[in-house]
Amino acid sequence: MVQLEVGGRIVAEYIVEPAVDSRLAPRPYLHPVRTLSGTVVSDVRPDDHPHHLGVSIAVQDVAKNNLWGGRTYVRESGYTWLDDHGRIVHAGFEQRTADRVVQRLRWCDRSGATLLDERRQITAMPVSGFDDAWVLGVAFVLAAPHGRAIELGSPATNGRPGGSGYGGFFWRAPAGDVPPDVFTEAADGEDAVNGSTEPWVAMTTRRYGLVFTGLGSGDHWFVRAADYPGVCAALAYERPLVVAAGETVSRHHRVVVVDGRLDRAAAAKLAQQAQGHP
Repeated sequence: MVQLEVGGRIVAEYIVEPAVDSRLAPRPYLHPVRTLSGTVVSDVRPDDHPHHLGVSIAVQDVAKNNLWGGRTYVRESGYTWLDDHGRIVHAGFEQRTADRVVQRLRWCDRSGATLLDERRQITAMPVSGFDDAWVLGVAFVLAAPHGRAIELGSPATNGRPGGSGYGGFFWRAPAGDVPPDVFTEAADGEDAVNGSTEPWVAMTTRRYGLVFTGLGSGDHWFVRAADYPGVCAALAYERPLVVAAGETVSRHHRVVVVDGRLDRAAAAKLAQQAQGHP
């Protein structure tokens, strides 16, 4: 486990090699993630979705291997338990400090064979001009092996209707007494925000706010609020994403974590500040 700090305060714990059931698609994850005042803004293995592991990178269809966890969506059959769960395995650190982790990982199929190699950087930094906010940066590069392209898919690309193209950088937030508010610069509410390609998405309750940025080309926001609170920068929302043989795909996400409820003006300001962070 690695602790990340901002201004001497522990704001996140990174579980590098979790001991979880193989059906949860074991992978490194961040939990708990906290505001600067200590409010926890992540959740792990909740009863409604035990395979939701805090803040992680997870994809349900990686060359037909489930690296999201739980049941696999099968065209014309729906969600089905299959023996297809892979895992994302820690392969070594390049750097470990109080505010930065640089790591090498392997995305593996159920037999342990490598599907993708990954280089990941996680940072925790203060936000200039905001005493109650910090920004989590998560950047990753996925490399396909020479001689084999790797296709990334989702329940949506495998036939599920209803805007269920999840998979990628995913943040599971804790459920509260009432659903959080979700909005972008131009839209309000889960139905309007889910599937959008706005520059940023905010999720907020009376105790905390999260502002997500860094959507990649061709990606969409996958957002849930009513059933459970979660935001994903989805890599294969409408169509599969192919990592060509010997090539790479990269993403760089920044999430501002702030104490208290956010309005649209504050969220827009924080999103702009986040873009200037490494």
